[in-house]
Amino acid sequence: MNVLITAGASGIGRAMGEAFAAAGWRVWVTDVDAAALAACPADWERVEADAVDEAATADLVAQMVADGGIAALCANAGIAGPTAKVEDVALEDWRRCVSVNLEGAFLAAKHVAPVMKAAGAGAIALTSSTAGIFGYPNRAPYSAAKWGVIGLMKTLAMELGPFGIRANAICPGAVEGPRMEGVLAREAAAKGTTRDAIYEGYASGTSMRTWVTAEDIAQMALFLCSPASARVSGQVIAVDGHTENPDPKV
Repeated sequence: MNVLITAGASGIGRAMGEAFAAAGWRVWVTDVDAAALAACPADWERVEADAVDEAATADLVAQMVADGGIAALCANAGIAGPTAKVEDVALEDWRRCVSVNLEGAFLAAKHVAPVMKAAGAGAIALTSSTAGIFGYPNRAPYSAAKWGVIGLMKTLAMELGPFGIRANAICPGAVEGPRMEGVLAREAAAKGTTRDAIYEGYASGTSMRTWVTAEDIAQMALFLCSPASARVSGQVIAVDGHTENPDPKV
């Protein structure tokens, strides 16, 4: 079975690829980072492509159809965007953040949907965020985009369900890794405090008092694309240690 993972060369996407490969899936990953793609396992199909490049997306889907189809899509591409008060966010930064996070998911689903419809089956997992459930101070573009991903997922579930296709959204909380390290640094600077204080603030805002790992998210994606979740669709599933307070206190 073929799975397509966008932004699959590092972080959460790389962990997804490893989880699917271990379960016997044929993994196809896209990314804009050529070096990270080259470092992926040699038996993965690796394609350098921007998630918001529609022509590249269509071409990749055609390649996968020729290779046997697409059983699952993990639309995972995203960027953190700016960390700033809404009045300080540049329109260019807003548009780029919303484009990658929301339009990237839309384009992947747009081109994969007809393939899954023809097969009469398929599973789509969109990577949203707990920022798509709560409002986050100083993260307006990212939060707006991730709320949009959930709206997209709900519509996909309704449109595609009659064809045997399921759609769900995964909402990671604070995930250990380079992307969140950048967020920590920017938030610390904005609040005049330290990286460690912000880090602890995120952990203390969950009932489990913890961050999560890329592997935690990957295992949820694998579950949502497997027969074990055959009647799970249209759901917003947080993997976050139960966020109680989305505004980290320092």
